[in-house]
Parts: sequence; structure tokens; C-alpha cells
Amino acid sequence: MSAPAFRGLAPFVAAFALSLSGCAALAPQQAARGDASGPPEALLWVGNSFFYYNNSMHGHVSRLVQGDKSIKHRGVSVTISGSGIDWHDMESYLGPGRIGKYSFVAGNAIKFNPPGRQFDAVMFMDCSQCPVHPELKPVFHEYAKRHSETIRASGARPILFMSWAYKDKPEMTAQLAEQYTIAGKANGAQVVPAGLAFAKSVARRPGLELYAPDKRHPSLEGTYLAACTVYGALLGKSPVGNAYTAGLPADVAAHLQSVAWETVREYAAK
Repeated sequence: MSAPAFRGLAPFVAAFALSLSGCAALAPQQAARGDASGPPEALLWVGNSFFYYNNSMHGHVSRLVQGDKSIKHRGVSVTISGSGIDWHDMESYLGPGRIGKYSFVAGNAIKFNPPGRQFDAVMFMDCSQCPVHPELKPVFHEYAKRHSETIRASGARPILFMSWAYKDKPEMTAQLAEQYTIAGKANGAQVVPAGLAFAKSVARRPGLELYAPDKRHPSLEGTYLAACTVYGALLGKSPVGNAYTAGLPADVAAHLQSVAWETVREYAAK
């Protein structure tokens, strides 16, 4: 997308600006085999510490799912601390007989999944500032393309996770939103607008702390907000009223659920 084409999103963005780990979050009924275009029943998360903070964002998504028996969903997280998009060997993750071939079920038993494609979608992100870094921005777009092609070749669909601005650098919100939106359109990949949800929450309830003390990583509230945004964007379900609150006060959880769902709908409309 050219810069002029992105200007149509500017009012929308401005409004919002006011260790390697891998574990199955939810045991599948079967390995992913069907149409990869709909809500993912099996999702591979590929990223960094933004995903694994607070006992892993994919685990919170699985807890949001558990209250809705109409949804089949499991998540597996593969993360490298401080990693950029080019640190991950996507092809190796999606090879047969590798990640996702078994899951932990009740009682910590291991269940072996049927062979074949284990994921119908892969959600990935770059390092927190790489998409807007002057030297690393081209790497972001190069690997967004490479990874999207690899994911599609495996029979799954690519999804980009738009990360959030640093607490002391709110201008990153619009910058990251622009680059992730461009990459999403260029590669036919859905974008989860977590960064815009952060900005919307800060604008609406500035006293609610979404960040860890380092001003980059998420607090539990931040992880929960991002998880609700993933839940709404990928599964097509409103998180509003969901019984799982991550132990947060009811009013805080309700606020974060509402912000996530509003962000998902507004970004999709734009």
C-alpha cells in the first residue's frame, strides 16, 4: 500500500492515539485439517516476550474460549526472547511430525494428535520496534512476505499481530499501525489490532496500568486486553461478558473486554 493509500486510515489511527517456549493451551478434538479460512481451531503463535509474559497470552485466550462450547480452539506458543521476525525458522515449525504432534490433556496426560497439518493459522509478530526502525523496517516487510508464503504453503493462513507503543513513546501507535496494516494488505493477512486497543484503553482510562515497569512489556491487564483482542478478531466472538477475567476486578475486565471488541470492529470496518 502506498503512503497516499494509507491516509484513509489516518483519522482512525489518530482516534486511537488520544527462552523458547511451546505448549498446548487447549487440547484439540483433532488435528487441524479443514478449511483454513475461518476461525482457527488450531493456532500457532510465533513471537517474543510480548506473547509469553504473564503466563503466555495464548493461555488467556484458551481460558476465554473455555466458556463457549461452540468454539473449538487450541493454541501453541513458540517464542524467543527479544526476537525479531527474521529470527524464526517458520518452515521448521510447520514441518510434519514436529510442533503440535501431541498435546497435554486433563491430568497432565499426553494425547497424540492425528498426523498431518497441525495448524490452520499462524499468528506472528516482529520485535516491538522493528517495523518502524529505520534499518529494520525493510526486514519486517521482507519476512512478513516470506513467512506468509511459508505458512500458506503448509496449508495454513498467516495472521499478523500488531503490537503496542511503548508507554513513553505513544507516537509509536500510529507508526506501528501503519506498517502492520501495509504488511497485512500486501500479504493478504489478517491483522489483530492489539496496539490500537492499548491506545484506546489509555485514552479512555489513563489510570489503568497496561505496562510492566520497563514501559514495554504488558502488565496482566495489558496481556488480558491483547488476549481479548485476539479472541474477538480471530474467533469472531465478542469478549464482552466473558466469565474469564484473569483474576482482575470485574470493572477492569469489563472495560478491557469492551475496548478490545470496539477496536476489532472499528479496525475491520476501516
